[in-house]
Amino acid sequence: MNGDVPSMDSDSKEHDDVHIILYDSQKQHVMNDQSKQEHVHTHHSSHMDHMDTSSMIFFTVKDLKVGKKLPIYFPKRDPSTSPHLLPREEADPIPFSSKQLPYLLEFFSFSSDSPQAKAMKDTLKECETKPLKGETKFCATSLESMLDFTSGIMGLEYSPFQVLSTSHLTKSTTLYQNYTFLKMPEEIPAPKMVACHTMPYPYTIFYCHSQHSENKVFKVTLGGENGDLVEAIAVCHMDTSQWSPDHVSFRVLGVQPGTSSVCHFFPADNFVWVPKPVSI
Repeated sequence: MNGDVPSMDSDSKEHDDVHIILYDSQKQHVMNDQSKQEHVHTHHSSHMDHMDTSSMIFFTVKDLKVGKKLPIYFPKRDPSTSPHLLPREEADPIPFSSKQLPYLLEFFSFSSDSPQAKAMKDTLKECETKPLKGETKFCATSLESMLDFTSGIMGLEYSPFQVLSTSHLTKSTTLYQNYTFLKMPEEIPAPKMVACHTMPYPYTIFYCHSQHSENKVFKVTLGGENGDLVEAIAVCHMDTSQWSPDHVSFRVLGVQPGTSSVCHFFPADNFVWVPKPVSI
């Protein structure tokens, strides 16, 4: 994970170069991936004021059956070629606060009215918003902080834990199409779980959260109309009574808070942490 990334003790010019490289490789994420925030369960609706194909990731637990056909949006982001989380010694000295936004914009050479500045402002606001009732949330700026948060949620009872992610078994550029459930979805035991979503920012940030209410995790084999095959990870939230009525999922599904489960698929660069199965 550390690779050749210089530590914070290195020359400051070398440090700046690291973040310029990180920004260059991720600038399209910062500008274009506002949709990542649409399924983050917050009180407000700043990212939920429109509905387009990127919102078509939602379904209900009743849809989990062989032969079911759904229109689904899968962004084509390859985790193997995406920037990784910074090591803690690099991430911790960089401020991560709305109060420090003017400094951060100067640090990354963004003008205050740029799309990148808006994305950074929105992400910081998302991370600083109070969690829902029964929810624990954290924005991880490093791998170590993500693991610390997950370990704290799981505790000794549910350690060790493993990470799950969606896999695209075929390569294509199609983002949105009808998919058919090819097999009976496999439920993965998850007495506790942590979901982590990438956020638009100049370097990799994960919004991680855990809910005390019942959640179910599934592995779903999907076949696209164009022949795409996807081993998708999906999470079903069984209690949505505390969610904002403005949450985009309710408009997609035509339901109200607390009246239905809400399930959603995970893009390939998002993660779900669950307890590791006990070997017999």
